[in-house]
Amino acid sequence: MDLDDFDAAIEQLPLETNSLNAQNPQDAVAYLDAQWYTLVNRRGRWMDLIGDYAGSEPFVVDGEALLQLVLDDPLLALGRPNDVSFQVVHAIYALERVLHEISTRSTSFEIVFWHDRRFLTLQYGDGEYVPSSRSLARAILFNHLCSLDVTVHTFLGTSDPAWLSYQKRQKPMFVMTNDGGVIDNSSSPAQAERVLLQRVFLYSLLAQGVSITLLKGAEYRDSKILSFVYEQRIDRDPKSRFPEEFWLAVDNASRSLEEKERSIRAGNNAVPLKGYEPLSARELATVMAQHLSQSEASKLKFFPEVLQLFVAHILYVPHLDLKERAQRAVTLPATLSELLIGRFLPEAFRFLEQGASPVVVDGRVFAALLSYVLNHDVSDLKSVLGPEISSAVDAVWSSCNLRTPDYAAFRTRFPPPSVDQEHRMHEDHPLRLLPFHHPLFDEELASIRLDAEESEEEDEDAPHLEFNTRFNDTQHWHNHKRAILPAHLGGNDTQGPTTEWQRKRQLRSEQRYMSNLQWQAQTLTGAYGTPLQQMVIPSAAVAKKSKTATTPSAKAEVAAAQKAGKGAPAKKGKKEVLSSADKIRLANQAKKQAKEDDSNVHWWKEQLGAIEEKPTSAKIVAIEHLMRNKRTKEGWLSVEARLYRIHLEFSRWLEDGDRESAAARDRYSVVIMCMVKDLFESKELFPTAVKKLAACLAALGFEEYIDPWADAATIAQEDRALHFEFVKLVKSKSGHAVHKWMRITEDPVVWQLRLFGEYMDRSMDSQSDPRVAFKPDAWQRKVLDCLDRNESVLVAAPTSAGKTFISYYAMEKLLRTSDDDILVYVAPTKALVSQIAAEVYARFRKDLNSKACWAIHTRDYRVHNPQNCQILVTVPEMLATMLLSPPLAKTWTPRIKRIILDEIHTIGQQEGGAVWEQIILLAPCPLIGLSATIGEPEKFNAWLASVQEAHGFKHTFIHHPHRYSHLRKYTYLLQPDDKPAPFNGITEYRKTERMRFVHPISMLSFGARSLPPDFALEAADCLSLYRAFESLKDRVDFDVDALEPTRFFADSKGALLKQKDILRYEAALTKQVSAMMESTDPQDPGSVLNGVIQRVSDPVVEKADQRYIPTSGEFFANLITLVSDLQASGDLPALLFNFDRKVCEKMAQAILDVLEKAEEQWRETNPEWKRKVKQWEAWVSKAKERERQAERLKKVKKEDEHPAAAAEPDTSWEASFDPEDPSPQFSFAGTSPAFSKSDLDEEIRSLARWSSAPVWALRALRRGIGVHHSGMNKHYRTLVESLYRSGFLRVVIATGTLALGINAPTKTSVFCGDSPFLTALMYRQCAGRAGRRGFDLLGKVVFYGLPMDRCQRLVLSKLPSLGGNFPLTSTMVLRLFNLLQGSNNAPVARDAVRSILRLPHISFVSDVGREQLLHHIRFSIDYLRRAGLLDSEGNPINLSGVAAHLYYTEPSNLALIALLRHGVIHRICNQANIVTAKRDLLLLLCHLFGRRYLPKAYASATHLKSITRKSPSLVVLPPLPADARKVLLEHEKHINHVFTGYAVAYTVQHADTLGQDATLPFSRKTVCNTEKQAQSPFREHLQSTAVSALARSPFVATSGLDDTFSSVAELANTSRQGLHLNEYAIPSMRQFTSVPGQDNDEFALNAYLLDFYTHGQTAALRAANGIRDGEVWYVLQDFTLTLKTIRTGLVQLLQKTAAGRAESAAADEVSEIDSGYGTLDPAEADPEAESSDAGAEAFKRPAGVSDRDWRVFEVLNAVTTEFDEKFRAIWA
Repeated sequence: MDLDDFDAAIEQLPLETNSLNAQNPQDAVAYLDAQWYTLVNRRGRWMDLIGDYAGSEPFVVDGEALLQLVLDDPLLALGRPNDVSFQVVHAIYALERVLHEISTRSTSFEIVFWHDRRFLTLQYGDGEYVPSSRSLARAILFNHLCSLDVTVHTFLGTSDPAWLSYQKRQKPMFVMTNDGGVIDNSSSPAQAERVLLQRVFLYSLLAQGVSITLLKGAEYRDSKILSFVYEQRIDRDPKSRFPEEFWLAVDNASRSLEEKERSIRAGNNAVPLKGYEPLSARELATVMAQHLSQSEASKLKFFPEVLQLFVAHILYVPHLDLKERAQRAVTLPATLSELLIGRFLPEAFRFLEQGASPVVVDGRVFAALLSYVLNHDVSDLKSVLGPEISSAVDAVWSSCNLRTPDYAAFRTRFPPPSVDQEHRMHEDHPLRLLPFHHPLFDEELASIRLDAEESEEEDEDAPHLEFNTRFNDTQHWHNHKRAILPAHLGGNDTQGPTTEWQRKRQLRSEQRYMSNLQWQAQTLTGAYGTPLQQMVIPSAAVAKKSKTATTPSAKAEVAAAQKAGKGAPAKKGKKEVLSSADKIRLANQAKKQAKEDDSNVHWWKEQLGAIEEKPTSAKIVAIEHLMRNKRTKEGWLSVEARLYRIHLEFSRWLEDGDRESAAARDRYSVVIMCMVKDLFESKELFPTAVKKLAACLAALGFEEYIDPWADAATIAQEDRALHFEFVKLVKSKSGHAVHKWMRITEDPVVWQLRLFGEYMDRSMDSQSDPRVAFKPDAWQRKVLDCLDRNESVLVAAPTSAGKTFISYYAMEKLLRTSDDDILVYVAPTKALVSQIAAEVYARFRKDLNSKACWAIHTRDYRVHNPQNCQILVTVPEMLATMLLSPPLAKTWTPRIKRIILDEIHTIGQQEGGAVWEQIILLAPCPLIGLSATIGEPEKFNAWLASVQEAHGFKHTFIHHPHRYSHLRKYTYLLQPDDKPAPFNGITEYRKTERMRFVHPISMLSFGARSLPPDFALEAADCLSLYRAFESLKDRVDFDVDALEPTRFFADSKGALLKQKDILRYEAALTKQVSAMMESTDPQDPGSVLNGVIQRVSDPVVEKADQRYIPTSGEFFANLITLVSDLQASGDLPALLFNFDRKVCEKMAQAILDVLEKAEEQWRETNPEWKRKVKQWEAWVSKAKERERQAERLKKVKKEDEHPAAAAEPDTSWEASFDPEDPSPQFSFAGTSPAFSKSDLDEEIRSLARWSSAPVWALRALRRGIGVHHSGMNKHYRTLVESLYRSGFLRVVIATGTLALGINAPTKTSVFCGDSPFLTALMYRQCAGRAGRRGFDLLGKVVFYGLPMDRCQRLVLSKLPSLGGNFPLTSTMVLRLFNLLQGSNNAPVARDAVRSILRLPHISFVSDVGREQLLHHIRFSIDYLRRAGLLDSEGNPINLSGVAAHLYYTEPSNLALIALLRHGVIHRICNQANIVTAKRDLLLLLCHLFGRRYLPKAYASATHLKSITRKSPSLVVLPPLPADARKVLLEHEKHINHVFTGYAVAYTVQHADTLGQDATLPFSRKTVCNTEKQAQSPFREHLQSTAVSALARSPFVATSGLDDTFSSVAELANTSRQGLHLNEYAIPSMRQFTSVPGQDNDEFALNAYLLDFYTHGQTAALRAANGIRDGEVWYVLQDFTLTLKTIRTGLVQLLQKTAAGRAESAAADEVSEIDSGYGTLDPAEADPEAESSDAGAEAFKRPAGVSDRDWRVFEVLNAVTTEFDEKFRAIWA
């Protein structure tokens, strides 16, 4: 379903159609790629597979892909042509390392092998030796997998019924596999055949409804697994998509590979893999020797010698430890190598597949033994291997009918080659640290001081742009003209409104913003749907004074109030004597009350008289209107009015023609019981009213409730007669009901479960509390207690549970107690920031003279002064920047007393999660963490508590699992060929039956193995589940009768059930369901569980095609039917969610088009409309006449008579009529008392004038339809939010922007279409918008355009536990030094640094100990010293400003610094041709920043040629300039050397603690658990030639690898256990220097930034570069900001060279400290604000700057300006 036209974009390009030859596999692959796979690649998304996609859902790892990944490792010495090495222990380590990487992030995976996909692993067609080696390794690795704690399955292929059954049962979210790579002209036919079959395998999986992700190239970063996701698209007939010739080519490829397999395997094909019990070394050697002695290989000359040595090595290897097995490759005689590789080893390896273990075969040891025999005078093996092994060899040999080996002849035949003794690797000098001293760091790093002496050596390179100047973080990050510091601290902000016109313009802008904010605030409501009342809080100083001065009189006032109050407690003892004044006052009060009562009686009689003759339905409308009158809100009249409403409901029932039916009884009894229940709770009841209520209960059959309710009620002594005759319900004499058909026909408990669930009392131990204006539940009171004790608190409670008050209570508390303290509210999105600010504005007012009560600060804009307010509302990036800002550490950070982290679960997201973690680590105060969706919150809380307690704050975790209102799920059934229902206007619309209720238990047909923690049943769901149990009573193994409602709730006689009673009943029922799920096979149709599911399921849904997904056309065409159905069933307002911005807009346009066309047609044919328009036109034509008449009236009237008479507005219908307005029956707009038509017109005119909101979006607003996503203009978005809250907009289509905490209460949440971003987390966030507390008793969730199994997965999936990040990078270390140096070691700065260095775990998913962390910091310091960014005392110098401000791009920022220092950028910028210089500079920057990958298949030469023929885009980024690559390679080598030195030094110094590294990373099993044998000459030889590896894992060292690492990635991935090197925390340059296709690199770089700079066409970016519409703006903006940051850093550095810089004084006073962000977002842009990039143009060349340095600035500035202009042009 291509909803966003993403596929349509590339279809417009004239792609070549490849010819197809069934005999040529290369043709078939090219055809498949062109027709299908490159399109799949293009649609693929780079995602965090766990956090952002699958969550805790099950997935599959393709076993063959896993083995390919291991066996293709270039470090692994196994299966290499012309190399006898077979280092399977290394392979097993590599296998377990991958499993360890996956399992530490998710344990929800199983491994699956498809037998017909073995060819990529085995590589048939590449001779005989390589496939034989890989086949043996495959068997050993598979057997090892079977022994691990991970489930392994084998299937024949994707059409295997066992696989289809498994897929149906397990429903894996995706398969991690490989795509086979790309083929080119040099590829062999066998390679093409293998790739073809792998592509077809992917096609089959996607067609079966399973998404795929790529295992090769996946990144394991922090708690995330990042890879491309290719979304499934179910296809019932996948073969029909391609011609028969293609499928013939597939069959041919399969047959060809099978033939190659048979030729290698003695005429047999491989059988599916099976686990086996490995034979002992002796058994294996014996059986193998006997087998080989009978084989063709036995005819080889010198076969006995080779066989005996091979047998000897099998028997010897188990006695060697890993270090002895770490041997370099041995050079054997060429003829001997040919004999081994060509004949002997393939035969031996094929046999060993039947029983080899990992510890019996080692190619390097075998080669070493051969070499030893050839180089020494050996007559038998006893003198080589010792007596024990020698006798074992003899025993094996005696069982074979072979001659005794002649080693002398063997040596003669194969003379050993001369070996170059200089082959040993050049060893680097030991690490010598550069000198460094800093008081705080010296103290913290004392425990890990390394023994290496510090040297004075600096890097020898001649640096560019280095003046050894200290860096002062005083300038705005993207604009050097703005200061961070105020003038008195050295700032010099020359930007700001300078002319009168500019000042007025800015003032207008601010006034307009405040006006919008005020209006937004008016639409916000509290928890019970009532408008917010602003609280005026006095200054704390004033309050303190007044409190001291007025305490006695205040107490007197309270006492007087208590005395006068109605509820004053009567005093015991002496009678109180009233003074004369008191008596007079009381008499006056009584007289006033009597007068009021008389007035009310008269008014009430008048109202009753006025409606007496009206029909009952009109009376109901009238009385409901009267009940909003102030008179009917309290006193006896409130009781009588509500009693009259009950009387009218009974009257309506009696008049109903269908009154005796069960449906009518259900409908009326529920409504009446709600009103009776509410009235019994009134404090103003009188006896007559109680009698009437009792009659109501008796009439309905609820007699048992009469006495308990009357006893509990507050009833006045004085009775009153009613002013109307209440309907007769009970016979006077007998007391029996007049109408027996009104009585319920079931037990009251059953009736409540069936019908009354949503009206039950939902409180959880609620009690009055003077601290808040409502009755808080027990958990809410606990939160209040924590805040009062100034503790840190994490609150995990579902949406609608009542978390909102927590933040505002904390704010009020801070505002009342101090005028200087600060509370920071951190929200994850700008939309939420705006709303919270509006709510703060609506709730609080405090006069602080020069300060603001509140302020907003986001990356794009700010309101008020962020450093001069008490409540700062911001986003995480801003607060992290401010906490690390040196000037703020002295003046601002110490004043922060509380930080609120709303939606704290976003710490687990791929983007931005590390920033949340930094805030928590740096926070100088207690935290409040709030979230509705934390998976496994106890785990996260344990880490948060450890951090807070380390900071000295007590921490409490409060978990409330229950929603206030239930969510009822529906599926909107769309079936093939379903057409939209006829739409001729809302009033004439007839509801379809497509919206079908889905019982939560029916969802279990999906095959879930357990219920998620938030699984909930409504009361009616509980009843239907009990009845399902009852119908299967004979088949269940528990007492069903104990769950019978009247028996279960036997103790609730006379009282209505409450929500907490239902929770108890639900727990009892779901306990039995869980037991059934554990004990039955979900695929067994005859199981009890499936019987239960069947009985609660909707038969209509059961019969439908539940896997059907509508086409794009059907999806959009039926939207009007969906919305009309929601309207007809009273389920608007609704939020319609889709996670693609373009699709949201298309959905709104689709609905709008239908409404407008239907309206146009109706107006053309409706005579009533034509008559009305004609009448209005006639009225308009008389406008002049009415004006003249008004003038005459003015003259006639005297001024003193009726001065306002002439000014009375025209109240005729024509005056408010506008034929351009939508007709009500073609609009979903609601009526809003808070919002008039003129208000809307004014807002729309303002938007049309000032913003970039599309015209269709403004037309849609008038019809009650809005769109909300981050690409829409901010003013439009704010208007949508406010109109939605006020009830005017009733259909809003949104992405996830409305999911995170936005106050947008809705009746219904609709999920429209699928998306990879629709995860378990996002589902709960969006669904949680429905049924908000105070608005709805029930929320509805509707699934539209999703297959049923996807809906079930969303509802039943568990939330993923929060992953963490490693937030301490080299740039972060630099920023910590910047914080210390810039703040002059302020206490807050010192505390922040210490807390990071001393915390027990830097990250809550990392096992990095404190010592490893400190070592990482120490070597990061050494790296920063060598990179010229720190001096020896820890002061940031030179280009550290650029590096620090680009912290979020590491390691790109450090690569840029290296290129600047080494003159590469100077060389580029100083070219003669400025155009070439600009392009080359941008090319270089595109390699460093904004990197986006293209999958290999998409970037293949064939496909590129096809798409670039008619596109202006290059698509693939050209290579990095040669000198840049050389510098970065050297830099990588340098980094590698620094961190390798760390690893070796750490290992040496902590050898005792680290111990032996002999356990595997995943299973923790010990390999080579040797029984030590006596020394022998060969063992001594092995020990003398063994590779020395300290930092390297000894498993990897068996491939002959020492402590020389080619890259940081290799260092991190092959280091020994205990080192905990984080590949992504070490600033590696490898990603910039790797060449696609040459460096085992899976992905090419997308040239989208260079292409945009060249042609400026977003359409080309979408079509050729594969950038989605919704992403274009973001990716371009990020790059623009990066360019501006680099430019600002360069300007600052150049300014430092100017003479007299140190003496510069601030010209303008600036009363604020900027945190370093402030850019223009078109969605946030103020229409009157200037677009500012003029600052750089005005920058003049400072004195002392060289021509070469200045040229760098000129070229960079030109590139920045040009790119920014093109970027602005796309949204201008």
